Amino acid sequence: MTNFIARVLKSAVVAAPLFVSGTAFADGGATGVWIDHTGRGAVEITNCGSNLCGRVVWIKDEKNAKGCGVQIIGNAKPVAGGKWDNGWIYDPDAGAKYSVEITPLSGSKLKVLGYSGSKMLSETMIWKRASGDLKRCQTA
Repeated sequence: MTNFIARVLKSAVVAAPLFVSGTAFADGGATGVWIDHTGRGAVEITNCGSNLCGRVVWIKDEKNAKGCGVQIIGNAKPVAGGKWDNGWIYDPDAGAKYSVEITPLSGSKLKVLGYSGSKMLSETMIWKRASGDLKRCQTA
């Protein structure tokens, strides 16, 4: 019986970090640096209190360097199913803000849904996680 208890305790010690890291991934799965759906820029999504926000950290074309550091995601709140919603996303091409829902699809993909009022009127974008050696742009 003592052997059995020792094995159970040993398993619990090994499994505990897995549960903690799994929870951290579920809560922060959207954080990190993501190449947008156009491939023209990258956004770093970070925790802002209990919500998410995101700023441009890489721009492919240097003529658009003024966009470096611009906040394009704000106030996305955690909701059920590991999603973030009820925040906003700025579309620099349209010069407009829309509502946003963010869903981690895997460790390397992120679904970003921009919508206006209703999710029936939306655009879905798939962003890919940037490599660790991405050269960040310089903010003014």
